[in-house]
Amino acid sequence: MKDRLEVASLDHPDCLVSKHLRTFASSPEASEIELVIESVDSLEAGLSALVEVECDLLALPARLLHGKQVEMLQAGCKVVGSRTPRRPARVLVSENKLWYQPRGAIILADSQLIRRQLRRARRGLRVLSPKAYAGIHEIDLPDGNSESLAIWMESLRADGSIDGFVASRDVYDSIRPDGRRHVLGVDAIDRGSDIFLPIAYADLIVFIGRNAFPFRLSNLISEKEGESAWWIQNHLIGAVPEEEIDRVGILVRHRQVGTIMRKAQEFFDLAMENAFHDPEGDVPDTAVHVETHIEVISKNGLRTLSMERVMPFTLLESATITMLKDWEILLKNTTANLPEHPREGPAIDAWLNLED
Repeated sequence: MKDRLEVASLDHPDCLVSKHLRTFASSPEASEIELVIESVDSLEAGLSALVEVECDLLALPARLLHGKQVEMLQAGCKVVGSRTPRRPARVLVSENKLWYQPRGAIILADSQLIRRQLRRARRGLRVLSPKAYAGIHEIDLPDGNSESLAIWMESLRADGSIDGFVASRDVYDSIRPDGRRHVLGVDAIDRGSDIFLPIAYADLIVFIGRNAFPFRLSNLISEKEGESAWWIQNHLIGAVPEEEIDRVGILVRHRQVGTIMRKAQEFFDLAMENAFHDPEGDVPDTAVHVETHIEVISKNGLRTLSMERVMPFTLLESATITMLKDWEILLKNTTANLPEHPREGPAIDAWLNLED
């Protein structure tokens, strides 16, 4: 007999939770469970349904939980699982790839992080927010969500007003624009090439349940890699203010040792390759590792502060706390203005300015 779970899902145009859950429900992975999926229109409505025992779980994009965990805890609920991000990368909708855009090409992107990554990758482009573009040309910016915004940007691209725009994969699939799409990849193609780390919590789905929700049932729908992604992101950036979260790029994923070593060999990264060898040249630790990469970028894209760690899955919690402390020190030192010093010289502006 299958276990039956009633799940309230909260959709966002950039992360269609109910669509992903239905795909999961029809897959062989869900052979031991029956999912009944009902939509809710807000986090508050979902928590109310949990409190009133109208559902067993609330599934929502992790981004919508940022800064609102107090409400969840006050309702007597907690995060009991997470699904692994499948498509966290954004796509550029344009006839030309980023590196083949003409000089002065206009690219619109709603995310601060994406705009800064584009400026870092290609100089000479006009990378603007939709709000800035609308203000410059004195046209109305559409009300609504990221899907309606993408439809508006596609109309501008189609009539030649702009050269391209950036959207999430779910939004792209929803509006089906005529233009070609080019994935802003999270992996370097070759040594020294550009990467586009996903925005915070990209494509990450979390499950909220009442405090007494049984682990046996949460294990049927949750994934270890997704749980790692949630745990690490929640600890590294959970305290970042709402107005600053869009400046952070972060990637968390499970990696096999063999995959890491092959990539290190390909990019001549001897330090990474040797880290897995013992003095005799053998590889004693073949367990799953967790790769975490976080970055912030200056507004003009000229300066990047990043940190990358590869940690054994068994040491995930302690290694994450260590990474958090190191990241906070690094961020504090690079974003602080240096005062005038009698021996060191006059005052100096911060090496990295994150203000937009």
